[in-house]
Order: sequence, then structure tokens, then C-alpha cells
Amino acid sequence: MEVTAKMVKDLREITGAGMMDCKKALTEANGDIDAAVDVLRTRGLAALAKKAGRATNEGMVDAFVSADAQVSAIVEINCETDFVGKNADFQAFVASIAAHVATAKPADVAELMAQTFTGRDITTEGVLGEVVSKLGENMNITRFVRRELSGTGALGSYIHMGGKIGVVVEVAFANAASAANPAVTALIRDLAMQVAAAAPISSNRDEVPADIVEHELSIYRAQAAESGKPEQIQQKMAEGRIQKFFKEVCLTEQVFVKDPDISVSQLVARVSKEVGDEISVVGFDRFALGETGEPAPAGC
Repeated sequence: MEVTAKMVKDLREITGAGMMDCKKALTEANGDIDAAVDVLRTRGLAALAKKAGRATNEGMVDAFVSADAQVSAIVEINCETDFVGKNADFQAFVASIAAHVATAKPADVAELMAQTFTGRDITTEGVLGEVVSKLGENMNITRFVRRELSGTGALGSYIHMGGKIGVVVEVAFANAASAANPAVTALIRDLAMQVAAAAPISSNRDEVPADIVEHELSIYRAQAAESGKPEQIQQKMAEGRIQKFFKEVCLTEQVFVKDPDISVSQLVARVSKEVGDEISVVGFDRFALGETGEPAPAGC
């Protein structure tokens, strides 16, 4: 496959590697950008691959959390221009979709579009059509995630940069009264801000998909092999790097962005002691605008 200047530019934006290094990696990977990222990482010329941020969709991410903090929904809706994305009517529409998803429990976007919209006698698709007609741009309901607690705990959300990133975090605890404790509320918000800023892929290392771990190990083994050191030392090098990887991508192992002297797990332990309860991070949902880079499944 011919390596174009645009491909080199895209790879450079993803990895930060030099132009010639990017071109060589793309040639070796036969034009496959993801494979080229791995080539660069093996040679120590690129950091952890950034899968997000390559799409240019405009729009907004928003989240809804019920008053009792037991149900949440996070949605992404795309439009054509940033101008409409910042429009108050568009933003109100996105917020209403998040609230509807939380209460109506659609299984997917297709079901959402066919549902009678909350408080209206028309479908969600019809409501979307109204907004499209009013604002004059094509719009797509791209995706959503609904979350409902099954035990004692609470949900909280954080929206960054006016809807460029949205996060919902779920924590569990033993005492139901902890949900109303200001220290717990502040913790959940801090956790959501952490997820927005540091983009972890899981709450803890046990939840990192096995294929991702194996992929990372293959990179680290290849890096270690290039050192020329004995095989036993190579294995220790790879193991050390995978431990560092976990600290970068697992929420509870990350350095707390508001206090670099402690980890997120230490923050959670500190608040648990303060409120006299055992708090744990159950999970989170994080949407970054346009990160899917795929055509939206439903729109007008």
C-alpha cells in the first residue's frame, strides 16, 4: 500500500513521533496505522497508543443522574458544526435525551428512536426531527450507556469543556446514609474528574481485557528483546513495564490528578475512613466527543 503524506501526518498526530519515523513505520506496517503505532512503540518512539481523538464530529456529550443517585445515563449526540453544538436548544435536547434514556430504559439506539418520548405524544425520532428542522443541521444520536445500581451506593457525573467529555462514576458502600455525606459526594465528583482527565480504561487491573494485556506484553517483550540482555532479565523488564501500564490505565492505581502525592485508591481509603464506611469504585462510563469515528446509527 502506498504511504501518503496524510497517513504520515495522522500517525504523527497520534504518536508524536518524527515524520521520517512515521513514514518508515507505515511502510513496514503496509499502511496499517494501528500496526504502525505498535512498530513505533516497540522502538520506543511512541507512547501508549491513543485510540481516541481521530474523528472530527461536532456535538455534545451529556449525562443525567437521578435525584436519588441510583440511575444514570450518558449520551453523545452529533451535529455538523460547533456553532449548533453550543446552541442552547441543541444542548437542552441532548439533556432531555439523557433523562429519557435513564427513565425509559431503551436497549439500544434503534429502540430509543422508536420509543414515545417522555412527556410527548411523538417518538424520539420525531423529536429529533423537530430539532433538526429548527436548527437546520443534520444530527445523530450516536450512543448512550444507562447505569442502574443493584446494591447500596451512588452515582455521580462530570461534564468537561461544555460537553467535549462526559463521565459517570459508580461507587458502592455499606451504609446507605453515606450517599448524602458531602465527603462522599465530593469523592464521586473527584473520581469523575479523574476519569475525564486521565482516561483510564478500567477501574482496576482485574477488569483490563486479557487481549489488551497480552497485546501490551507483546510490545514490552519486543522492546526487551532489542536490549540484547539475557532472557531472564528481558522477562523482568517486560513485567516491570506491564506494572507501569496498569498504573497508567487503571483508575484506582492512577496518581490522583489533584494531589500527585497519593493514588486514587489512597484517596478512596482516606474518604472511607473519614465517613466510617467502606467505599469502593464499581465502574465508570466515559464518552469523549467524536471518539468512535464511526457513522452514527440514527439521525435525521
